Amino acid sequence: MSRNQDTTSEDSYRSALPDLASRVYGGSAGYANDELFAERENLLKPEEPTYQPYSFGHKGQIYDGWETRRRREPGFDHAIVRLGLPGLIRRLVVDTSFFKGNYPPEVSVQACAVEGYPDPGELEHAEWEEILPPSPVEGHTRNVFDVDPPHRYTHVRLCMHPDGGIARLRVHGEPVADPRWVSDRFDLGALENGGRVTGCSNMFFSSPSNLFAPGLARVMGEGWETARRRDDGNDWVSVRLAAAGTVERAEVDTSHFKGNAPGWAALSGCDAREHDPDDPASWTELLPRTRLRPDTCHRFRLPVRAEVTHVRLDVFPDGGMARLRLHGRAAEDGVRHLVARWFNHLPPGQAREVLTGAAGPGEAAAETLLARRPIPEDAVLPPELTALL
Repeated sequence: MSRNQDTTSEDSYRSALPDLASRVYGGSAGYANDELFAERENLLKPEEPTYQPYSFGHKGQIYDGWETRRRREPGFDHAIVRLGLPGLIRRLVVDTSFFKGNYPPEVSVQACAVEGYPDPGELEHAEWEEILPPSPVEGHTRNVFDVDPPHRYTHVRLCMHPDGGIARLRVHGEPVADPRWVSDRFDLGALENGGRVTGCSNMFFSSPSNLFAPGLARVMGEGWETARRRDDGNDWVSVRLAAAGTVERAEVDTSHFKGNAPGWAALSGCDAREHDPDDPASWTELLPRTRLRPDTCHRFRLPVRAEVTHVRLDVFPDGGMARLRLHGRAAEDGVRHLVARWFNHLPPGQAREVLTGAAGPGEAAAETLLARRPIPEDAVLPPELTALL
């Protein structure tokens, strides 16, 4: 299994992670203390920023980003973003494209994790943790910051010191599903459930992570598309499932791909608990090579039912695809992995709130369980956690 373009290096790994804050995934810029010149919602637009010279509105030049007024007093400006996919943050991109004389000299980012649906006033009093201290940025530049905070977050707060404009905010990371909202049968490959792309042959036109995004693709650009092949090979993408389990049904969706859909596709699986995914002999056929139609959502009941941790999609010879859904049932140890990974990465405040809530074990038991973290992912779950499911 050659890897023309894999995600094994550190930089490739971080850049290939989904944008947890993207509007496509349900992210929302719910509050900003100031947005006189340009609206906060622009920060999360999936498309690249644009600029049209000498285009003035009633408040000045129109910018595709978030821009505040010039401060005449101490302080800083900030915007709060709810992540569409709560998870572990691994890279921040503060894009100041087209902001040349009006970008902030420094930015900082804090993050928090909360239960429920707090309003902006309640979020101001949340337990914010600094994940990026005040750091210098350049104008008209994609400013990239790699970070490694240990917790699963639901919100971030972007701060400009003291004021200025930012075109886009990208929050790349690993989604971590809340197992309280995962049923016994679910999409094992979905980003929102914790699936993660581990490699692909080619991502010339768009990212393979798009295959596992929530909802339907609105246009071709929201799927995965490869360059045109001029050899005898084929393109592929592999995904580590959210939990070890049995894939029972697959949706292979070529919507919007009309002259560039693959001619055929096949699925195979590997159980990394017992085999090496890098060994071609470790992969079992789940769906044989099957003809596809353009602009069509194909649904297949898989003829082979085997517990796997990874699935590989092969397309023949190349082309594009909107979505891949891998519906199935998690194995018993897969469920333990989901629950333990979620609980171990909760910030202490949210973990305590989860355990002392209406369905929780109470304060004394909660403190005992918190002291036991991290809970081993391969061990029997404490009854206090299974009671939350």
